[in-house]
Amino acid sequence: MSSPTPIVPVTSVTSVTSVTSIDPVAPVAHEHLTALRHAVLGFDDCVDIAHRWGQQLAAVLPAGGRLLAAGNGGSAAQAQHLTAELVGRYREDRAPLSAICLSAETSSLTAIINDYPPDELFARQVQAHGRPGDVLVLMSTSGRSPNLVAAAVRGRRAGMRVWAFTGPLPNPLAAQADEVLAVDAPLTATVQELHLVALHIVCAALDATPSATAGEVTGQSVAGPSGPAQQPSPRRSGGSPVKGPLVVVGDALLDIDLVGRADRLCPDAAAPVVEDVVELARPGGAALAALLAAADCRDVVLVTPLADDEAGDRLRGLLEGRVAVVSLSGGGPTAVKRRILASGQALARLDSGGSGAGSGLDCQIGPLPPDLESLFQGASAVLVSDYGRGVTAVPQLRELLDRAGQHCPLVWDPHPRGAAPVPSARLVTPNRSEAAALAGRLDGGSEHLSSAAMSAPPARSVVAVAAGHADTLMRAWGVSAVAVTLGEAGALLSYGCGAPALVPAPPLGTVDTCGAGDRFAAAAATALGNGALTAEAVQYAVGAASRFLASGGVRRIPDPLQADNSRRAVQAADTELVGSAATGVTVCEAVRGRGGVVVATGGCFDLLHTGHIATLRDARQMGDCLIVCLNSDDSVRRQKGPQRPLVSERDRAQVLLALECVDSVVIFDEDTPAEILRQLQPDLWVKGGDYVGTDLPEAAVLARWGGQAVVLPYLPGRSTSRLVHSAAASGSSPQNLAVYVKTARSNSQA
Repeated sequence: MSSPTPIVPVTSVTSVTSVTSIDPVAPVAHEHLTALRHAVLGFDDCVDIAHRWGQQLAAVLPAGGRLLAAGNGGSAAQAQHLTAELVGRYREDRAPLSAICLSAETSSLTAIINDYPPDELFARQVQAHGRPGDVLVLMSTSGRSPNLVAAAVRGRRAGMRVWAFTGPLPNPLAAQADEVLAVDAPLTATVQELHLVALHIVCAALDATPSATAGEVTGQSVAGPSGPAQQPSPRRSGGSPVKGPLVVVGDALLDIDLVGRADRLCPDAAAPVVEDVVELARPGGAALAALLAAADCRDVVLVTPLADDEAGDRLRGLLEGRVAVVSLSGGGPTAVKRRILASGQALARLDSGGSGAGSGLDCQIGPLPPDLESLFQGASAVLVSDYGRGVTAVPQLRELLDRAGQHCPLVWDPHPRGAAPVPSARLVTPNRSEAAALAGRLDGGSEHLSSAAMSAPPARSVVAVAAGHADTLMRAWGVSAVAVTLGEAGALLSYGCGAPALVPAPPLGTVDTCGAGDRFAAAAATALGNGALTAEAVQYAVGAASRFLASGGVRRIPDPLQADNSRRAVQAADTELVGSAATGVTVCEAVRGRGGVVVATGGCFDLLHTGHIATLRDARQMGDCLIVCLNSDDSVRRQKGPQRPLVSERDRAQVLLALECVDSVVIFDEDTPAEILRQLQPDLWVKGGDYVGTDLPEAAVLARWGGQAVVLPYLPGRSTSRLVHSAAASGSSPQNLAVYVKTARSNSQA
């Protein structure tokens, strides 16, 4: 605890420059004092920030607010020093103020590190103790500690105001804080010493503010105007999770696949003859990323230059009804990429609308829409999809993006010809070759690496090479994290310090990887917008990209007209899509008649929960229709007992059919779906994650027509039985729960 001796005025701190009697045989001491002297000379801005923070604490803490503080190593001691000054006193006696040092909570620290990822060390405590309007102080000399960055994200999500004490800018912690006190000094010791000075200025400014000492020394609260103690609501700062749209910014393209067969060569050249060509168009570039994000059931807005030409109009039509478009003026003609494919192999690509071979940094767009900043401010997350055509280099747009990243997750999918990410980016997602090119350019090497060099790295492993590139990019950009996608090896996540994390991908064999990077970036942005930590978002993104490729990749992205015709064809097969096996067979024949893939799944679906929704949605993405084989009431009773089902078979079927991802529901009365499968003969049979690694009982039936069983993981902790048991534990019987379900259904219908 500090003694009540007078504080040396801040202006006298510069008296360090008068030190001249340094022992010439102590060069280390001389270096230390020289560094401190230079840092103090540039410390005035930090003094102003610390003084303002002290005044703000004087308004928050006596009114019932709380301060949480955390740091690692020496910064942990300083965080504890700060909370001790607040709970006790700095100079004069006053009422104790609520302050908790998260670094000192040893029981919580050991419990968290034993059961959760390292990033959760402080974030979980922030979630437990933080309230809207409270203050979170995070201290880090580097500003790169992943556990502190995660705590900042969690604090802002809880509505806390986040203050960071860091070293030189830019750094990831500063990017996630509401305000930053950054000491520009090369030595860690110098940064810590001036952090301590700033900490004392905070305490002095707090004590000098009348509201901080207005209450009784032994009292528990501040007296109100009429005498009795009051507990006003703490002020909000930072903001709760935003439920707005995912905003995608970047270069939109039109992708066209010319798909045919090649059985012979040209007589006058060693080139294949491609016949029976079918043209398949889809959004490309940032437009593809936006469309894939929309598959995650989010409202998505695409901000892009989009010309009023034939390709631009076609691209708008492909996005209509699925992605809202904010067009930026200028940008040139719409870029079109045409791939020629035969037997699943790409033979050539024809590009038009701009070669994209230049620097990509000279894009000329008109004035930005006036409401663009408000769109960013209301976004749940922002994804920048850079395809090297200059949009991300526009200064006004970069300023808006940098501000957006300070209040919501910003994911940046870079391009070697594009602009560098803004410092507030939460996650940057280059693939392996992009990371190598970008790091090579930053290190003074060539940004264009040969395919041979990329396919045959030196003796170091691919992971080690990617880790080195990620560290180079982190140092240059000052972003929070970089995730390098490694194809079949998964993704490597680096925070720029410590060992990186490797998230493996399941083996897929030979697949068309077009669009995988867009799917990864879109999934990561969606997850971060939903509140996931960076590591969790990367795990989710690897899984989403793998499922996307396994289900056919970009070739499974439907044209809106084709999708509409598909739905109409299914509905035309039978206007009553709930029924017996005959109904399902009719639907299957309609889909197969167009060359489509039939997917089926089964279960009781007694109380529909998020685990069911996730499985059904993922199953539908694997083909062109999804048929749900539903256990009848009698079948459920034989499996689950006399008190089940809670909801009748007809009502369960209607709820399932109301989902966009379900095309038909077939009710069967047997104990297993073997007989209904024999009649439907689906191409894919999807089961939940409880069956991973086991022989499915339906496998023998599927083998008769070449059907394939596929297992999707369940969401942990979601099950109908658990819901029923929870209701029973709370005193509700299954019958009462059934009454509740029926009442809720009646109310919703009314």
